Amino acid sequence: MSRLYHYVYNQGMQITDPIIITAIVIAAIWSLPWKGVSLWKAARNGHTIWFVVLLLVNSLAVLDILYIFVFSKKTGQNTNVQR
Repeated sequence: MSRLYHYVYNQGMQITDPIIITAIVIAAIWSLPWKGVSLWKAARNGHTIWFVVLLLVNSLAVLDILYIFVFSKKTGQNTNVQR
């Protein structure tokens, strides 16, 4: 077998390494609130396709943040309150 094969499967980083576990936990803590807000906004706005895409695609919250601040704006939404 090749040296690369032996390195990857015998000496490479294992899923139980503390660095890998820490990275996964940090990614989950970062992504979860963004995912929740983006899914909530998509459901409230009736954006079914966006809801499914946001639910299935994990982009470390990049797509979620873009949806929240760019794509979730309702068209024709009046933000001025008249008194």
